[in-house]
Amino acid sequence: MLNPFTSFKGLAETDLFALLTPRRQLVGLDIGSSGIKLVQLKESRGRYILQKFGFKPLEPEVIVDGKVMDEGRVVSAIKELFQETNVKVHQVAVSISGHAVIVKNISLPLMPEEELEGQVRLAAEQYIPFDINEVNIDFSVLGVSEASSDAQGEMSVILVAAKKDKIQELAELVRGAGLFPLVMDVDAFAVENMHAINYPDSQDETTALVNIGASVMNVNIVRGGASLFTRDIPLGGSRYTEAIQRELGLSYDEAEDAKKREHSAGSNLAAVSTVLDSVNDEVASEIASTIDYFKSTIPDAEVQHVLLCGGGAQVKGLVSQLSDRMQVDVAVANPFGRIDTSGSDVDQDALAVLAPMAAVGVGLALRSVGDR
Repeated sequence: MLNPFTSFKGLAETDLFALLTPRRQLVGLDIGSSGIKLVQLKESRGRYILQKFGFKPLEPEVIVDGKVMDEGRVVSAIKELFQETNVKVHQVAVSISGHAVIVKNISLPLMPEEELEGQVRLAAEQYIPFDINEVNIDFSVLGVSEASSDAQGEMSVILVAAKKDKIQELAELVRGAGLFPLVMDVDAFAVENMHAINYPDSQDETTALVNIGASVMNVNIVRGGASLFTRDIPLGGSRYTEAIQRELGLSYDEAEDAKKREHSAGSNLAAVSTVLDSVNDEVASEIASTIDYFKSTIPDAEVQHVLLCGGGAQVKGLVSQLSDRMQVDVAVANPFGRIDTSGSDVDQDALAVLAPMAAVGVGLALRSVGDR
């Protein structure tokens, strides 16, 4: 089942286009620090078909630690990507992550639906480290436990709060490119949607979905179509590049090339491997400690799978190091595993290489006009 999150209130186009546009898939637009990813899907008879996919790299100074430093360059890159992929649909789903987003699982007493929104807002004040007037709040009920003779019934609710200025910044970028942001999601939940479609056989098992972006790593632990725990960690693929630059005295471009290929004109295999192993240890440690914390909060919780995605998932040695450390099944996700890509004009070899970076974009492309 697709995660319903989340259309934060405040996007002016949302209500208008929900009324005027037939229910259909949106274009998934993932704006990340390392580049912009675009995914367009079509649903046909219960199957998803890839129509368009594109990736536009961004220079490292354009978006730094999730903060947009050059709005003009981002807008231009979005326009270029839509032109290059020849996408005509202008309604998009986008997402946010990082310190501007708070996700909490909370419990509330059973109550009528009409009272729930007000109670969630009251409860949010004790969990959100921002002024409540500076955030937009959304929520979804995960489950209900009925009252017993000795205990009051409870509702399990997942609460999401995002800073209004961050939402507005992202919406303005999209509008600046001539597009209409109809759904505002959260990176971790977009990856969860991707997982639901491509890994139906493991939905009843506890899986840690780890999206390693350039500057932020999202961890979302899911089971049975519900998110049990989420955490954003300010660590990503750029840590490898920075370490290679520092230790080997390379330029940014040379370090990026070395990270991906383990060698470049100014480096050697052994030195690069040593640096990668060191940062892999740091990344694996963060993932393992996050999962250990999750296990401490839920009795008898046991993670059976770790699924990696994002550009950082492809770094050599990370899968094996994390698997050895945690003694669980660790793999790199294929966001197109159950999506028919044969009819698209995307080069299949290039798609295979870029696939792990498309997880958020695929999850966003699964959203539709009129989603909550």
